[in-house]
Amino acid sequence: MIVLLCGPPGVGKTTIAVRLRERLEARGTAIGLLHSDDFARRTYERMYERVEREGGDWLLDGTFYEREWRERFRGLDEVCVVHVTASLESCLERNRERPDPISETGVHVIHREFETPRADLTIDTDELSVKEAVDRAEKEVEKRR
Repeated sequence: MIVLLCGPPGVGKTTIAVRLRERLEARGTAIGLLHSDDFARRTYERMYERVEREGGDWLLDGTFYEREWRERFRGLDEVCVVHVTASLESCLERNRERPDPISETGVHVIHREFETPRADLTIDTDELSVKEAVDRAEKEVEKRR
């Protein structure tokens, strides 16, 4: 299974991905985790190549703000798209708290241009605590396993 966590910068994708992986692995489910920040160039192309080459279960954490990137991954087996969302104000505030924040202009642009995905699950991190968000993601993963 591939769980694709997508949304603008600062919505909480990485927090959810890391905690979801910890929960799954604590129960004996091995799952890889790739962050778009792990790749300097050709991010989604390289992420796709790695997942396709290695197979297995993956959590993929990235904006995936262009539909073509999400749809390419949907072509693989057992893909669950989780759209993580929050207000622009929340994203800007969270971005400022990062050790290596991206430019505020970048947050504005991606938030504005983000194409709402055809998602299997939407998580609004303005409405849910981190625990509740991870609970929902975990429930969706378990439903599909």
